[in-house]
Amino acid sequence: MALAANVATAENGHDLWLRNAPLDSGPRNATAMFATGLVIGSTSPTLDVAVHEVVHAIANMTGKQIPYRNIVKMDGAIVIGTTRSLPMIAKLNLPLASVGKDGYVIRSVRINGYNTTVIAGNTDIGVLYGTYAWIRRVAMRSSLNSLKIVEAPSLQLRILNHWDNIDGTIERGYAGNSIWDWWTLPDVKRQKYVDYARANASIGINGTVLNNVNADAAMLSTEYLNKVAALANTFRPYGIKVYLSVRFSSPMELGGLSTADPLDLAVAKWWQFKAAQIYRKIPDFGGFLVKANSEGQPGPQDYHRTHADGANMLAAALKPHGGIVMWRAFVYARRSKDRVGQAYDEFLSLDGKFSSNVILQVKNGPLDFQPREPFHPLFGAMQNTPLMMEFQITKEYLGFSTHVAYLGTLWQEVLRSDTGLGNKTYTVADRLSRPTSKGITGIAGVANIGTAQDWTGGVFNQANWYAFGRFSWCPNANARNIAREWAALTFNADTRFVDPVVDRIMMPSREFVVDYTGPLGLTHQMNTGHHYGPGPWIGDPAASIASSRYYSKADSGGIGFDRTSNGSKTIEQYRPRARHMYGDKSALDSRYLLWFHHVPWSLKLAGGRTVWDELVFRYDRGVSGVTRMKQVWSGLQPFVDADRFHEVTSYFTVQKREAQWWRDASVAFFQSQSHLPLPAGHAPPTHDIEWYKSIKVSHVPGTE
Repeated sequence: MALAANVATAENGHDLWLRNAPLDSGPRNATAMFATGLVIGSTSPTLDVAVHEVVHAIANMTGKQIPYRNIVKMDGAIVIGTTRSLPMIAKLNLPLASVGKDGYVIRSVRINGYNTTVIAGNTDIGVLYGTYAWIRRVAMRSSLNSLKIVEAPSLQLRILNHWDNIDGTIERGYAGNSIWDWWTLPDVKRQKYVDYARANASIGINGTVLNNVNADAAMLSTEYLNKVAALANTFRPYGIKVYLSVRFSSPMELGGLSTADPLDLAVAKWWQFKAAQIYRKIPDFGGFLVKANSEGQPGPQDYHRTHADGANMLAAALKPHGGIVMWRAFVYARRSKDRVGQAYDEFLSLDGKFSSNVILQVKNGPLDFQPREPFHPLFGAMQNTPLMMEFQITKEYLGFSTHVAYLGTLWQEVLRSDTGLGNKTYTVADRLSRPTSKGITGIAGVANIGTAQDWTGGVFNQANWYAFGRFSWCPNANARNIAREWAALTFNADTRFVDPVVDRIMMPSREFVVDYTGPLGLTHQMNTGHHYGPGPWIGDPAASIASSRYYSKADSGGIGFDRTSNGSKTIEQYRPRARHMYGDKSALDSRYLLWFHHVPWSLKLAGGRTVWDELVFRYDRGVSGVTRMKQVWSGLQPFVDADRFHEVTSYFTVQKREAQWWRDASVAFFQSQSHLPLPAGHAPPTHDIEWYKSIKVSHVPGTE
């Protein structure tokens, strides 16, 4: 019997999770259906947005236009504001003191004897965040009776990093070109800029770095600062500050100086002048993001100075204006013995030496956004310096835009990792949320947004943008709950859709990608340069730290990178509790085995298989997992509009083909090293290893 479900038609994904679909299936929500009016006081650009969102959402979901009122005179009123904008809120004794400037209170109360819903905050932006939270509950058909919600973000800085270039390309972007049309700014202010701000505010994101960390000095020119100011004006009502990635050598390239030495007085004065110019145009400018002395980028080490010297010089220029410096701890030079240990080696000795308006931006793992890495050891090591997490939302190593890989599970895995600090579990999330004496907290995500109609080059990629926002608000959030929210808001709130799409597609999806690209802790096995497709044969095991063979160390004797005291010793960068967890290969979670240990192919694992047999098993599990996801999706057609259903179906076809390619190429190569037969029941690769090596690809998106 066919399932009955009401679905929208001709959707292109542009509305994201803000569709506010009609409440014409499932339980209806009395407060939304019969809201009698919206009670507001004095307004502001941000409160105007909040009011518009409520009116717009109720109209879309119920077909009802609700009137504005200045008093509560019947059941069903919705009261929105701060104690300043609407004095009646001050009389309600709401727990606003506990929610800070960004938090909110949503409370069911009686005013003048009538049942009323109050959405309140200490600031206008807190009210806007509360408004989006209330709308989310309505759209998900959650109960609005006896509401008693008190929420505030755990982190101050909740920022998207765009790796967008001035010419419109995006480094590691897989959803078209940059949404910033620098050519027509500042005069042409596109609706998409407003839509972008609205989407981010709805999930609590409060900042955006507009340009690539491999920055062009021209972004600091007067011409481009005028363009940046136009975007800042658009974003301001939504509580979003703009930031810029800056090139450390800008005083030379833009200012005509002969040096960029951070201890040179003329250099410091140039940055002070530039900061003052920026703040005249953008009074609430957030600050600078800096990539220095990594992958060929200029930095303070060019002048025999430290990262702290460079960061503090920039911080001094920004501090009078309230700006901050986010200094990336991703340092990657070919001189390192073990690339994963370089950031720790360069930054640990600088702990506590950074200015109060500097925060170090540290990637979630010590290598480079791989499908699976252990957490970065700096989160357990640096106790006197503010640290912010850097996640990658764009899937550089997880199938670009065409593979379904829900990253909420990856981020949850990292955030719940025990740093080893203290005598009991102290997670990475705890470390991020704990202000040092300097007090800055934050999180950043490398954006996956482009000019594609659906923003992200595939509707399931929207889930990662959404999940990043929700984790940035609460690092201890639950990945499954976030997935359920996103699926209900983006597609259909019917549990017959939400349950299978979350539990059988989204939640296992990232693990399937790990299985067919790097099982058992293998890492960096992709093709060179563009990172598209498998390349486990690339390089020399002892030579290049950018090569696949360097990381697998596969030979006739075994596989894996020894990072114990017998190898590169980088395991010693972790605190004792974490070090013990990773160091004992007999007790170690096999998901990290080959990251920390070089082991013989014949080593028996806890499940009874040898390393070789388990490796092949997991490659096949990844491929079969994609097949199962596609089958589950095929049964959900009654709940999804035709356009998005068929697009996702076609992407699963691509993913299945490429997962098989990854599996076959990898098994063929590692079999050429192990010289072992395949375990029973596992098919040989379609071609020999030389055939896979001969595959050449070009014009790969996201490369420069």
